[in-house]
Amino acid sequence: MTGPSEDTPDDAHEYAAGRAARIPGPRPAGDDLEPPAPAPEAAPAPTTTSVPAPPPPHGVLKSLLGAWALAACSAEETQAVEDHLTECAPCAEEALRLRDAVGLLHPEDTLDLKPLLRSRVLEDCLGKRPARIPVPVWAGPYDTETARLDALLRDFGEAEWDTPVRLKWFEEERRRTRRTTVSGVIGHLLTVDGLVAAALGLDDPLGPHAPPGGPEGRTEHFWSSGAHPGTGAVRDPWREQGHTLVRTVSFAGRGAAELAVDYGAFALPLADAFLERAFECWVHASDIAEAVDYPYGLPSGPHLHRMIDLAARLLPGALAGRRRSGLAAPPRGLVAAGAPGRTLHLEIEGAGGGSWDIALDSPAAKPSREHTVAEVALDGVEFCQLAAGHISPEDAAVGQTGDREAIRDVLFAAASLSRL
Repeated sequence: MTGPSEDTPDDAHEYAAGRAARIPGPRPAGDDLEPPAPAPEAAPAPTTTSVPAPPPPHGVLKSLLGAWALAACSAEETQAVEDHLTECAPCAEEALRLRDAVGLLHPEDTLDLKPLLRSRVLEDCLGKRPARIPVPVWAGPYDTETARLDALLRDFGEAEWDTPVRLKWFEEERRRTRRTTVSGVIGHLLTVDGLVAAALGLDDPLGPHAPPGGPEGRTEHFWSSGAHPGTGAVRDPWREQGHTLVRTVSFAGRGAAELAVDYGAFALPLADAFLERAFECWVHASDIAEAVDYPYGLPSGPHLHRMIDLAARLLPGALAGRRRSGLAAPPRGLVAAGAPGRTLHLEIEGAGGGSWDIALDSPAAKPSREHTVAEVALDGVEFCQLAAGHISPEDAAVGQTGDREAIRDVLFAAASLSRL
């Protein structure tokens, strides 16, 4: 090693010059040192390599496991947790348990069976082993809708059976309502289904001294009588009667479809009566589901189409009835039975939809596209709500063109199909 004493003169001169250049203030007079050499250009700063931040402590990472399982961590937190899980077996086991638990936290599914599920299961079973005594096609909607309503009622407790339900229908020019309970609604279905049972020669649920008349009188009698159980006890006789009706018509043969069912003010063939009962069962099941705040689906498309078809076929007669009561405009001209006359074209959209031509001047007239004076378009569910009296003709969302008077008369006739 060499010390300072071994510096050369040139080295000493450069050292002195550099030191003088670093001394602040004026230089002393007579200083014969040479001016300092220009400072060399600054060399670029060396590039420094960033040191990664240390991972969060174990306690912090463990507290993030729940958020990680729910995918609620930031990208940095997710990476830190997943790196930690490769090194910490207890945290890895806990993370696995949390991720499995998250899989159970999905929205609760409705307990209602899909409308087509029952028919698909039956179709598959019957394809493998055909039924010896098949259910008539026209009784299928009633069989299905009573089964769907029974599935809704199966788990009701006493509190649910006493839940208030408001029944709605349309009468003359205004909407009517009646307050009852879930039990009262099932009693109403039981007594009106009894009209079909009586037509088939079965026992009347009101007994041998049932009052004459239609659905409203029978229902009021049941509600006011001591026979009304007022609880879920009404479910069993209603369900048993439904099974008996379907079983009876299945054994009755083809001729049973034309058997007349007396509703008091009118009569329907048995096949149409089963469709009407299916429609009312669905409507009142929806009333019950709304009262207990439970979701309830639509009938299957083919069944809904049959119900809409029945309502469309009843419109000319309902229009004629309102005309006789002075509630609809008189016919524009007399039309012989079977002759073409003024027609309204009804287009139903959505599930169960289709198109129908409605005779305006007489139920016996023949609808004709050449004599169409108005066209109406309605959603299928909207039309059913109108026919059930749940919405008024003025509130229905209707696409319309043509004779306004004819359109109004038909919409009010559709609402008049409803009743208690």
